[in-house]
Amino acid sequence: MELYLVIAIFVGSLLALAFALIMAKRVMSFDEGTDRMKKISASIRSGANAYLKRQYTIVLIFFVVMFVILGAMAIFGLLTPYVPFAFITGGFFSGLSGFVGMKIATAANARTANACRTGLNKGLRVAFSAGSVMGFTVVGLGLLDISIWFTLLKFVFKLDAAGITSAMLTFGMGASSMALFARVGGGIFTKAADVGADLVGKVEAGIPEDDPRNPAVIADNVGDNVGDVAGMGADLYESYVGSVISCAALGVAAFSGNGDMQFKAMAIPMIMAALGILCSIIGTFFVRTGEKTEQKLLLKALSRGTNLAAILIAVAAFPLIYYILGAENWKMYFAVLAGLIAGVLIGKSTEYFTSDTYKPTKNLASKSETGSATIIIGGLGLGMLSTALPIVIVGVAVLVSFFVSGGNLGVDGGINKGLYGIALAAVGMLSTLGITLATDAYGPVADNAGGIAEMSGLEPEVRERTDALDSLGNTTAATGKGFAIGSAALTALALVASYIEKVKEVGGFDKLAENVDPMQQFSVMNPLVLIGLFIGACLPFVFAALTMDAVGRAAQSVVIEVRRQFKSIKGLMEGKADPDYAKCVDMCSRSSLKEMILPTIIAIIVPVIVGLVLGFYGVVGMLAGATASGFLMAIFMSNSGGAWDNAKKYIEAGNHGGKGSDQHKAAVVGDTVGDPFKDTSGPSINILIKLLSDGFHRIRGAGRSVPYPWLIAVSRGIGKLNIVS
Repeated sequence: MELYLVIAIFVGSLLALAFALIMAKRVMSFDEGTDRMKKISASIRSGANAYLKRQYTIVLIFFVVMFVILGAMAIFGLLTPYVPFAFITGGFFSGLSGFVGMKIATAANARTANACRTGLNKGLRVAFSAGSVMGFTVVGLGLLDISIWFTLLKFVFKLDAAGITSAMLTFGMGASSMALFARVGGGIFTKAADVGADLVGKVEAGIPEDDPRNPAVIADNVGDNVGDVAGMGADLYESYVGSVISCAALGVAAFSGNGDMQFKAMAIPMIMAALGILCSIIGTFFVRTGEKTEQKLLLKALSRGTNLAAILIAVAAFPLIYYILGAENWKMYFAVLAGLIAGVLIGKSTEYFTSDTYKPTKNLASKSETGSATIIIGGLGLGMLSTALPIVIVGVAVLVSFFVSGGNLGVDGGINKGLYGIALAAVGMLSTLGITLATDAYGPVADNAGGIAEMSGLEPEVRERTDALDSLGNTTAATGKGFAIGSAALTALALVASYIEKVKEVGGFDKLAENVDPMQQFSVMNPLVLIGLFIGACLPFVFAALTMDAVGRAAQSVVIEVRRQFKSIKGLMEGKADPDYAKCVDMCSRSSLKEMILPTIIAIIVPVIVGLVLGFYGVVGMLAGATASGFLMAIFMSNSGGAWDNAKKYIEAGNHGGKGSDQHKAAVVGDTVGDPFKDTSGPSINILIKLLSDGFHRIRGAGRSVPYPWLIAVSRGIGKLNIVS
């Protein structure tokens, strides 16, 4: 069984990486266009490479320090010797996923613009092929990492199922750490440049978007790649690997005492991920469109591929569950189905609230008739309202997956199968990530293509086509974030409940409450739980505030620099002189690398303090509060930002006065507010949720919680510290 499992996931990873390579070669076979287009693309590529080099240098220092700390703990017997290396490989593959995606995106931007000179469908195929490289690189490297570690731990070090999952969980933490740096740093860069370019160029100077006279325009296009591609790749790698490994770990707990069934339960999410790759590859061949730039038709083109992939994995999952877990556990199939359906519905909900095909975004655009204040108010209200449906969807998915999997709150230990079912739902939601991420990652490529078309002076119909693809990318990007956030919420919920079970196993409860049922000790009537709940609920708000402020400060410096160049460079506004693009790129790089440190540190340190001061009770409350408020906050910010962006594009298409009108200027202000919402703070919150829940799940102590394996808390005296990694 174990040998077949290794072969299946290894073949799945190679299949994904081979397909990514084929798509990369396909992208590179297209022509880059004119010399001007090649030069602009090279400038964007150079800026993106320079930024990632500086960012990875800083991140490398963090990982080296962590490796030394974890290595020291392993030497003293506090951790297994595999943990430091698993942590490093998780971070490495997470960063590599983003880097590969960024490299192909910067190579595809000019090629997409040039393809749009021929037709919309050709442009879509080039951009989508580039997105496919990102999508299948993420899932391929994820399964490759899993297969390598499973082989080593099972066949070389001879660990049992529980030991394997405990060690493998640690590289999920490495991936989470890398993803947080990449998302926050890249998000600050891209939105600082975007906001600075829009406020001075479009609003103050009245020049078109991506006008070559704007000094921040190259930085803006660089930001699309380092934030929306490299950052997103690291983010989704973490979500994908985390859901698979967490599900495997919960499967081991669900069938405790039965070694054979533990390995079978561990196999289900891994094999499902491999099957999802095959289904995603099939789905990519059905993504095509005509020449009309209507959003409804473009959405249909992408939905055709993603929906087919979801249907195929839904069919394949039943025999997988039935024959591996046995006929007595066949109902767990409905947990997978619940996750798949929830993912599709969250995607449709996001599409409804963010696409200018539907009423909410059109209504938002109409609010520009009365100025920027009303469009901002409308966008905030739209985002808040959009949280209701995803909450209901996830709630139903949790209930269905828990009870069909045999979960029972009234029986001691009966909760574990239900938790495994919830984790299966999360894996089902992300099983077709290859094609889902492809539809997301293609958006920044289309955005860059539009910029290159504008700066190169291509025909107006080319920009019309790239704008249509870009507008679609805003919707699919929001949908991709919805998938990531939804899966994070499902996984976090299962891990919080599992954490309570683990605490219960080791007897880590307050002696003053030893006569009270352990589950009742985690009631909100316990002041420690309640305090933790408030702190957890506050944490996403503080994190979002820090990242929003970081974008604001960085954008201010860009605004000042762009204004300075407009005033001091003679002939710039007349098109007779070139701006200093490199200055803005350098400013965004320095600002983002500096500003990303504080939010990241707070995301790590605050949970540690809560664990040390409030113990197990405060930890559970904090995890519950952070999961609930973080899920809502992330959906709200992502959808508001996407709607503001598409409302602007709806006006630019000729509605409500069109480009250059007062309504357009109001929409640009709304879009600049939404930029850090949807591309910096919002998508970073789901990583925050996963980093918290993953970290605490790996550790169990007695008396006091130890949040992360590299920090040791002093036990309160109810037993010795027990670290299970």
